[in-house]
Amino acid sequence: MSSTGELRHTALDALHRSLGATMTDFAGWDMPLRYGSERDEHNAVRTKAGLFDLSHMGEITVTGPQAAALLDFALVGNIGGVKPGRARYTMICRADGGILDDLIVYRLAETEYMVVANASNAQVVLDALVERSAGFDAEVRDDRDAYALLAVQGPESPGILKSLTDADLDGLKYYAGLPGTVAGVPALIARTGYTGEDGFELFVKPEHAVELWQALTKAGEGAGLVPCGLSCRDTLRLEAGMPLYGHELSTSLTPFDAGLGRVVKFEKEGDFVGREALREAAARAEQNPPRVLVGLVAEGRRVPRAGYAVVAGGEVIGEVTSGAPSPTLGKPLAMAYVDAAHATPGTPGVGVDIRGSHEPYEVVALPFYKRQK
Repeated sequence: MSSTGELRHTALDALHRSLGATMTDFAGWDMPLRYGSERDEHNAVRTKAGLFDLSHMGEITVTGPQAAALLDFALVGNIGGVKPGRARYTMICRADGGILDDLIVYRLAETEYMVVANASNAQVVLDALVERSAGFDAEVRDDRDAYALLAVQGPESPGILKSLTDADLDGLKYYAGLPGTVAGVPALIARTGYTGEDGFELFVKPEHAVELWQALTKAGEGAGLVPCGLSCRDTLRLEAGMPLYGHELSTSLTPFDAGLGRVVKFEKEGDFVGREALREAAARAEQNPPRVLVGLVAEGRRVPRAGYAVVAGGEVIGEVTSGAPSPTLGKPLAMAYVDAAHATPGTPGVGVDIRGSHEPYEVVALPFYKRQK
């Protein structure tokens, strides 16, 4: 929200409306939910390509001689070990180990990093980084208004982007970024995404967003590229088993509770916020496994929603965190935290309480969908 309580608009707002997008309030931003059929948008990303406006994401720049030291203290990952031009998935936690947000951190240069936070948590992350920067020779800068973010995702995305840039896309690894020019627009080209497909995220100045969107649309005409909204982004990430803050991640969970303890790097030098609490959480998880995040596939047609109870033998054994119909699998899917005793794929007798009816579900390992390399 803006300070006046009005929804914020991305640089592409008028363009979304001209395309007939259904708009929705997402974390204080007026964002496209869908342009036409959610299923068609989802299937386009899986089989061809989709174009997303992600300008609501929160970019925070950290610069200075001690930028790496600050981020190593403020975040749970080993950020100083990230080479320039590479990116890392990590988290920022409270002193008690609770997850404030999951992040992608790009090392743009020796002493310059870009932290990308979820839209709903951008201010919280910014405030925490500013507070944690005390005593470090580093500057934390709010760059949310300095960037628009477009994503091209799907198997046809490399070909579409190649037609608009001479940047070395073939040499660009997953979770890496390089500066380049796309359709004449200066951009940070990152090989990242939230769909389970190959794809790119393009950070550009807001005044270039419309021009770039139109160029990508034209370049993708023959390849089946379609504009995509937040709704299919959610079903795509669900099929790919990717967590969403506020659903699979929250301040009441540590990374170890969420099955993502691998992002916590105890071996890095120096202290970091939450270290002691996270050590205890790691030990606790080893001795007494917390609830495990699993996949659930419906045997019937009823769709589970976040907050629904997972049951077995008349007992509540867990809770659904995300659920939706899956266009790729043709069945309703859910992610859920369940007691470790019921987390093994194929565990019999597991169901979801959908309005008083215990619907049968199969426990499966995540992700539900993995793209062919």
